[in-house]
Formats: sequence, C-alpha cells, structure tokens
Amino acid sequence: MCIFTQKEQLKKFTIILDRKVIETPPSDFQQQEVIQLLKQIIEPTLKNDIISLGMVRNLRIVDDYIYLRLYLGSQQQDLQLVIQTTLSSLTWCKKAYIQICTIPGVKTTLAISSGKGGVGKSTTAVNLAAALKLTGAKVGLLDADVYGPNIPPMLGLGKSEVTVMDTINGQKFLPLEAHGIKIISVGLLAEPERPLVWRGPVLHKIITQFIQQVEWGELDYLFIDLPPGTGDAQITIAQESPISGAILVTTPQEVAVSDVRRSIYMFREAGVPVFGIIENMSYFMGVNGEKHQIFGSGGGEKLSAELQIPLLGQIPLDSSICDGGDRGVPIALTHPDAITSQVFIKIAQKIISYFH
Repeated sequence: MCIFTQKEQLKKFTIILDRKVIETPPSDFQQQEVIQLLKQIIEPTLKNDIISLGMVRNLRIVDDYIYLRLYLGSQQQDLQLVIQTTLSSLTWCKKAYIQICTIPGVKTTLAISSGKGGVGKSTTAVNLAAALKLTGAKVGLLDADVYGPNIPPMLGLGKSEVTVMDTINGQKFLPLEAHGIKIISVGLLAEPERPLVWRGPVLHKIITQFIQQVEWGELDYLFIDLPPGTGDAQITIAQESPISGAILVTTPQEVAVSDVRRSIYMFREAGVPVFGIIENMSYFMGVNGEKHQIFGSGGGEKLSAELQIPLLGQIPLDSSICDGGDRGVPIALTHPDAITSQVFIKIAQKIISYFH
C-alpha cells in the first residue's frame, strides 16, 4: 500500500497492483479532481449535477490550465460564474477557460432519434411539437434527417426557400413557420424528389450551420429530428449542440429495440443524457376497444427496465396519424381529444414537468 502527500499526488499518482506499477500523469489526477468538483454543481431546474446532465464536454487540463465547453440553454447562463467560482478553489489551477456553447434564445434542446428507419421518428417529432404548442409553449423543429427530410410536408410546407438575413453576428437562416411551429430542414436545400448525396465533410458543415446559424428567436423547446442510426450526422449533433437530452423512438419488435439500444449507448458515450423512450405502433385499437399487438409487445418496456430509462408513452397504430402527415396537419392539432393525441399530450406534459 502506498501513501502519498497531496504534493506527491500532484506530481505522480502511483498505483501498485500485482507487482506492476501503473503511473497516472498528474493531469489525469487533476482531471478527476475537477470532475468531482463539477459534480457538486446542481442545475436548479433539472435538479441534477452538470456532469450527469452532459453540460460539460471536452474537458482538458494543460499546464495547470483548465479548458472546457459548457453547453447551456438560454436560461442557464448563470452557471458559467458558478463554475468559475468553484474551480477557483483549486490551488494548482492557474486559470479556467470556459467556452460557452448555446443556441441563442432557445431554452431546451431535445434530440429525437431512433436506431433504425421506419419507426415513425419524424411523425413522433411533429406531433410532439404540436402537442407542446397546444400547451402555449414556443416550439421549433430542426429537421436534420438528411436521408429522409420529411418534416416540411408533414407540416404542410410545400416548396419553400430558406431566407438568409444579415445580423450583428453574421448571416443567419430564417426558419419557416407552420401551425405556430418554427421549422428549418435540410430538405429545403435540395430539389424536390432529388436525393441529398452529401459526403461526411459537407454533411458536417451543413448540420453545424443549422445548429449555429439559425435565427430562432425565443423558443421554449427545440426538437432536432436526427437521421436513423449512429453515423456522422448523429455524432456531429451530439457533440456540437447544447442538447439537454435525447428521446428515442422504437417499435415493439426486438429488431428495432436492438438498434435503439445502440443509439442509447452512442448518446451516453457522447455525454448526452437519454431522457426517455417512446414506443410507436404499440398496438391497434379494435372497434370494441380491444388492443391488437400487431408488431409484438413489451419491447419498449423491456428496454426501459434494462437501461433504467423512462418509457414516456406507447403510441397506437392509427390511420389518422398517417392521414394528418399526408395532409400536413398533425393529429394532435386536428383531433386533440382522440386517444392517440392524448398520448402525445401526456408525453408533452412529462417533458414540461421535467424541464420546468
């Protein structure tokens, strides 16, 4: 057993195990010290520490200088001063440099993701946005699904051009608006019915521009509709945007659940909390009120229990959802009292209760 003074620990932290000596550089020991300090800072609304919430990323220590990125919503700006004050207690720290990463005017940013295509991710995003709008919230949708940018037609937007305006912070895209929801989509940059054939670097640039260069105004919630899978687009958004959490959409069958599991691990590795799981196409409601589980059952519940993530809701198969998407008017707006709409509204209420 080795015992070190604090001074010796800062020079070299040595662990002797099975006659092997593993030397941990001072910066690694210092990094753990910084992390433990930051875990003591609790975000007052979410009532969790800023490390667990994924708000601190890219933490580095170089020559006793601390560098980190702080991902914030518009209502969380006071945390920068709290962090500076907390880190000033470290005797070895010469200075802490904090890079603020935020989307101006946006309070809460949530990613809507899935492991595979065809599970109704975009439909869920549209109806969740509509359900939140019904509560009086100011909502925006960023359609980053480069492989199937379907948000504009689902909200009744035909061929539209994105306007660029000059601001004191440079040029910004102006979002379009439908049903009181602000929208920007990669699909608006392509010709109708033409595929978006973009390689990694171009894709990264476009998505980064949409995160950083859209003039949203004041929003309570911004949903980012991600493409399915765990590729360049998902990683870019997870790393570059101030996402407060991710919502994963699945269907009951094991194939979809398995893919969603991979997405959950991707977000966790990127430091983004997974807020909840939504099971779409859970059942079909018969004329007499009986439930027919066409795609199996229990997938969302199993995943929720396995990974300790809340199951936010189970959305039934309903032809009105498809009809609303084709007509450009979400069912949550046209039939707010319908059983399916009530599921979306209850999920929206859970989001509100968690983030406010």
